[in-house]
Amino acid sequence: MPDSAVFVPHFHWDREWYEPFQVFRHRLVQALDTVLETAETDPDFRFTVDGQMAAVEDYLEMRPENRDRLAALVREGRLAVGPWLILLDEFLCSGETIVRNLRMGWAAAERLGGAMPIGYLPDMFGHVAQMPQILARAGIEHAALWRGVPGTVDGHAFRWRAPDGSEVRTEFLFDGYDNGLDVLLVPDRIGSALGEYAEMTARRWGGDPVLAMAGTDHSAPDPRLASWLRRAAEEGRAITVATLDEYIRQHVRDEVSAVVTGELRSHVRGNILPGVLSVRLGLKQRMALAERTVDHAERMNAMCSARDDSAFLTLAWHKIVESTAHDSVVGSGTDETCEQVAARLAEAAQTARAVRDAALAGPAALVPADGHLVVNPLTSARTALVEVDVVAPVEGSVLVARSAEGSVQPVQLVSEAPTVLSDERMDASQLERVLRRIHRRELFGRLIDRYELTPHSLVFHLAEVPTSGPFDLMVLRRDVAAAAAAHPGEWQVRTLTQARASALVPVRVPALGLTSFRVEASEPSVAPDTPVVPATATSRTLTNGLVEVEVASDGTLDVTGPDGTILYGVGRLVDGGDRGDSYNYAPPAADVLVSEPVRVVVDVLETGPLRARLRVTRVFAWPAGLSSDRDVRSEQNVPTPVEMLVEVRTGEPFVRVSTSFLNRCADHRLRLHVPLPERVNSSASAGQFAVTDRGLTAEGGWGEYPLPTFPASTFASAGPATVLLDHSTEYEVVEDGAALAITLLRAIGSISVNIHPLRDEPAASEIPAPGAQELGMRIEHRFAVVPSAAGWQGAHAVGLADEFRNEVLVARGSGPAGGQLPPAATGIQVDGEDIHVSCVRRVADDTLGAGTEIRLTCMRDTASVARLTGAFTEATTVDLLGRVLAPVPVARDGLELSLGPWEIRTLVLR
Repeated sequence: MPDSAVFVPHFHWDREWYEPFQVFRHRLVQALDTVLETAETDPDFRFTVDGQMAAVEDYLEMRPENRDRLAALVREGRLAVGPWLILLDEFLCSGETIVRNLRMGWAAAERLGGAMPIGYLPDMFGHVAQMPQILARAGIEHAALWRGVPGTVDGHAFRWRAPDGSEVRTEFLFDGYDNGLDVLLVPDRIGSALGEYAEMTARRWGGDPVLAMAGTDHSAPDPRLASWLRRAAEEGRAITVATLDEYIRQHVRDEVSAVVTGELRSHVRGNILPGVLSVRLGLKQRMALAERTVDHAERMNAMCSARDDSAFLTLAWHKIVESTAHDSVVGSGTDETCEQVAARLAEAAQTARAVRDAALAGPAALVPADGHLVVNPLTSARTALVEVDVVAPVEGSVLVARSAEGSVQPVQLVSEAPTVLSDERMDASQLERVLRRIHRRELFGRLIDRYELTPHSLVFHLAEVPTSGPFDLMVLRRDVAAAAAAHPGEWQVRTLTQARASALVPVRVPALGLTSFRVEASEPSVAPDTPVVPATATSRTLTNGLVEVEVASDGTLDVTGPDGTILYGVGRLVDGGDRGDSYNYAPPAADVLVSEPVRVVVDVLETGPLRARLRVTRVFAWPAGLSSDRDVRSEQNVPTPVEMLVEVRTGEPFVRVSTSFLNRCADHRLRLHVPLPERVNSSASAGQFAVTDRGLTAEGGWGEYPLPTFPASTFASAGPATVLLDHSTEYEVVEDGAALAITLLRAIGSISVNIHPLRDEPAASEIPAPGAQELGMRIEHRFAVVPSAAGWQGAHAVGLADEFRNEVLVARGSGPAGGQLPPAATGIQVDGEDIHVSCVRRVADDTLGAGTEIRLTCMRDTASVARLTGAFTEATTVDLLGRVLAPVPVARDGLELSLGPWEIRTLVLR
């Protein structure tokens, strides 16, 4: 039995949860005031600030006068802060966001006196496979966590190994992060209670002292704690008060033999609450949009702009990282909390969008106003289909797109806009009201090209790009006033615009580069320089020469891939009841599953040749909710049309599928099924710098039924079916391995329920969350389905997922119309199999000076070679905190980088 114990005073601070941020901050300030006073009064007192700097930043914003007091305790080693900015949910953000979280937290802690070098992850709902590598590549050798550890670990520590082989020693908080509180319940019995606890858990500690975590959610330790422990020590107990860092690095002695590789999602010693992956859909979508927008903004700022927008980019990242908190993006808070998270993510995206658009304005100014700029945010060249607004062709001509190099590409018209924007009759005395609509030259979102003024008639001719020379609004006002005075009575005022159309254009864009094109009228006999295999549609089929789609009678899709693999019944929708809460799904005992539509309508929207589209509308009769008996679905059905847009584009080896419906039902779960040709016994999904393989079951043993629902960020795959994703979501292989199911919606009405059929204890208080029912909300998703007998790797899903999630950026030129198109330009190009680039941004520091930081990951279990080319002559490997490791030789034609399986590598190029 252990003969000593180390108490670690701390708190766990959920920044927002069942109360919004500002309410919890009021408590935080009081708690940290108490911590400061206690530490300054009692030199034996130590405190660990939950591993996240957000609590410190939030405190100092209210108590800036206490910064020096905090810093003094940090320097003395009595207050442990960092290394994270916030304790995140690891599965509901990107791997790059995890890195920025650590980097921002570490920097903030260093400014205060130094970061705790422990990867403290106390309350996350499971842990991603690459976390050991992320910590190790930041120079952090230790972690500490609770949830998700498998039953093979029987001690209090293990070696946690990432897929690349990186390891960190990990302290296992097997009894949670509050295990010391029960010992402290009766201060006069601490010694005997500690003895009883040490005896109960002796097999876990070996020769190491008991770690007693003395703290819990939203409360500071009692100021008398150190004196209580001194008194208990006088009774014969060897008791020390320490920070978590001191316990791990100074008090543990035993060698650690247990090794765990990969993600931690076992239910055996703690609930991992997997239902958070699918509740509050909007937060997951907003997180993905914000991450994507700030990533593009950084790349555009580095490539196209000399302006220092680092303050805006830092602000955007800070708001994203704040929102990754494990009770924020997961959606397990109250409605007002979730609304604030959504607003914060929207602000992050808006801030980043401003930086992105400002960066694009520079190259757009070099493109004539009748042309378009196209920018590729990816580090590999691609041909992308862009949709732009153009002048419609006149009868007898066709439209083509011409690049700066003179190449001609086909154009597909998809819609035409009306040419009459207004036709009004009014008295001459009212004409001045019409003129007030004009802002300098703009009217109805277009520009006045010319106008016709005759007795009793005023006609405006608008254009996207005027060709008639200068326009003088003051002359117009004078002329109209004179005409109105000379010709009183009724006038007709018409506003006409050029015949406009929406057009699709295939554009070849260099890696992290830009190009431009102009759409112009041409003779029908002009042929494209690069013929395309057309995308075509009939009443129930789509094809582009690579994939074929046929709509079955029930509205599902039979999809044939480039290698002949056929997936039958893709897009089957299965709706069932959900009597659970934000943390865990729970089916009603008498569930009713609805999968057959009552009506199916198929419409042809576009027939090619660049894009072909069908709209499949299925009407389902879904129960309105649960009955008064929550184990029975309502007998009242709500007819719900679900639109499924099915699309193939020329050159793409997958079919795009978008779903949309207005949710008018409560307490239900809707999933999209992709049936498999043969049963499988495993699946895989991509996210956070890895593709993780999983079986069809999950390890149970605690108080939560181990549902095998798993997270996926960029794609999910089972057998020959790979589904590319727009945002993080939940998937499961169902029907004994016969189908891959993606959750589209989980609508529930409570943060937690006291009695849950699949969970023994409440996850929180039973607080209503009506907003989580998503009633009256339009639920929209977009996917791409890739059939391939060779699985996700043979289908090149890593690269396809990057292209699917990252559309090219398009801006109208702002230079003089009719001018010459500028030549295409290439940025940094990365070639290599299964190489994912998560970051390209401008950096500057005292050691390396100015440069471009780029982060690459080998996304497979065999080594790969990344070849980098671009305008750089020097390269340096840095760690994830930006610290210099070693120079990398650069040849005249670029550099080759050998990456081990699943290796993350960060370079600064100059």
